[in-house]
Amino acid sequence: MVIGVLGVQGAVREHQEMLHTLGVKTMIVKSAADLEGIDGLILPGGESTTIRRLIDRYGLLDVLRLQIDTLPMFGTCAGMILLASELSESPAHLRAIPMTVKRNAFGRQVDSFETSLIVEGVGQDIEAVFIRAPFVEQVGEGVRVLSTLGTAAVAVETDLHLACSFHPELTSDRRLHDYFIQKIRQRNAVSV
Repeated sequence: MVIGVLGVQGAVREHQEMLHTLGVKTMIVKSAADLEGIDGLILPGGESTTIRRLIDRYGLLDVLRLQIDTLPMFGTCAGMILLASELSESPAHLRAIPMTVKRNAFGRQVDSFETSLIVEGVGQDIEAVFIRAPFVEQVGEGVRVLSTLGTAAVAVETDLHLACSFHPELTSDRRLHDYFIQKIRQRNAVSV
């Protein structure tokens, strides 16, 4: 198995290290050719506007949109924003998950925090680092809410994709990455 990590900006190295500890090979994705031969793609946390500009610069937007029905994707923080079908205050990017996401929903950089969450199907006491984090205001058909913080949905999935508001890659908790790997394995087993 090879999982790509979108390598234009953000916590790229941290995701790679997490995947390596789980015994998974990784590839940095910066071009359409880099998408060939990967089993899944992680869209890391970072600055969503900058990541979008770089996706455009590298000619990846249309290629990624073509892959949303076939390539499992896991978006963390800014990656969640990229995967949303709608954003509450700006145009959407990849439109992979039917949900409306609000950017910087928990406040500015100074409002960043850490907490523990229950994530359905993953476990309890999941370490979660929120940095200028978004949250899901509304989910559409086929989207399961896996975790909430107060009334805000902070982790969701479809049969193909996974997204969370926080940065699991900035902790030592590997369970969300392992959950994504298992989603890919189950999908591959069904398609064989």
